[in-house]
Amino acid sequence: MMDIQQKTLREKMKDIRAVLFDLDGTLIDSMWIWEQIDDEFLGKYGLPVPEDLHDEIEGMSFSETAVYFKNRFHLPLSLEEIKDIWNHMAMDKYLNVVPLKPGVPEFLDWLKAKGIPAGIATSNSRELVDGVLKARKLEAYFSCVATGCEVNAGKPAPDIYLHVAGVLSVPPSACMVFEDIPAGIRAGKSAGMTVTAIEDDFSAALREEKKRLADYYITDYRELI
Repeated sequence: MMDIQQKTLREKMKDIRAVLFDLDGTLIDSMWIWEQIDDEFLGKYGLPVPEDLHDEIEGMSFSETAVYFKNRFHLPLSLEEIKDIWNHMAMDKYLNVVPLKPGVPEFLDWLKAKGIPAGIATSNSRELVDGVLKARKLEAYFSCVATGCEVNAGKPAPDIYLHVAGVLSVPPSACMVFEDIPAGIRAGKSAGMTVTAIEDDFSAALREEKKRLADYYITDYRELI
């Protein structure tokens, strides 16, 4: 039986003219990878992972995160070297290990059949997002793919969502954003868009905050179709 939120969300989808997705934790189940990478990367310099690290970098673009790491940990590397190392450490898992979130293929097919354009607004690197989309054969579903490195400020600033909406020529009020972390939810709301939070194990401790910040909350994209 369909619950009240599902019914309301499906009704809302009738007014949506574009759908914008975050990538990690939203389209793909990949957030766990970065805990491993942070531990291994900092371990090479004899550094533990600070307890506040993920709160501090939440929503930052790939480039902003590299700046943060270099400055906080006084790393003897250039920003490009840091990003290249991260891309190398993550690429195999992105291409061969991380699964899609529940219901993603069905929802993307539904959007395509309805003629609703989709875009990606990710804080990750261009190399990793392009790699995973190609590996999963998802490239044709997205009319715009943008990274936080291409705009002035990362999430929770609205810049990347406003940029993607502009490329799609759809006003923010007619866009639906899907996000998995509070910084991303705030970015979508600040952009004037409707935001649906997606369940993710990595942010399970933040579930109630996500529900409070977002307009809707789902565990499976098939709830929308």
